[in-house]
Amino acid sequence: MRRLLTLIAVVVIAVATTLFNTTPAFAHGYVNSPPSRQANCAQGKVSNCGPVIYEPQSVEGAKGQRNCHAGDSRWAPLSDESKSWPVAAVSSTASFTWTFTARHATRDYEYYIGSTRVGYVAGNGRQPPSTVTHSINLSGFSGKQRILAIWNIADTPMAFYSCIDVNIGGTPGTPTSTPTVTSTPTSTPTVTTTPSGTWKAGTAYATGNTVTYNGSSYRCVQPHTAIAGWEPPNVPALWQKI
Repeated sequence: MRRLLTLIAVVVIAVATTLFNTTPAFAHGYVNSPPSRQANCAQGKVSNCGPVIYEPQSVEGAKGQRNCHAGDSRWAPLSDESKSWPVAAVSSTASFTWTFTARHATRDYEYYIGSTRVGYVAGNGRQPPSTVTHSINLSGFSGKQRILAIWNIADTPMAFYSCIDVNIGGTPGTPTSTPTVTSTPTSTPTVTTTPSGTWKAGTAYATGNTVTYNGSSYRCVQPHTAIAGWEPPNVPALWQKI
């Protein structure tokens, strides 16, 4: 009997050791400053958020996604643009602070506005401290924007996602679901075309300027100085196809 019990104990230990070594370590984190959508939910500032109010740090999904809920139906309210998400006022260079409740080796951090990556910070495969703050350059964008912050884990295929609603160069408020551009023509609409011609990096564009790119025409909806990577089809926050 003693020999049998010893054998069972050895098997249990072996199985536990195998599971421990093959199961990815749990890692959790989210942006809490400026408050991300899950942070606002956890603080009771937005209603009907679902279970994320209890675990804002758990919005985890496969790498490479571009949504607020990490492709997980449990966190779907985070991608609901009809909700009155609080908006944080930030300057053209803003600081974003991650809080980690379980730390894990980090590949890198990414920040997106629409399809444009506006920030990248290498993680070098290291375990972060309990909080990490990044200074991100948001020049070229203004007004109300949704920033997607991503924490890519080094040794698993997973990442953590946080969306932060901001007003760049403005004041706090509540965004509408889709920005609306209105105009009131008196007779024949006049289109501003200066500077006109083909889109070119390094050019300063004002709202209303029109350009052509790859055979299509676009109207500038936010003033900015163009840089490589901000071609009109890539940044709908800056250019509207006409």
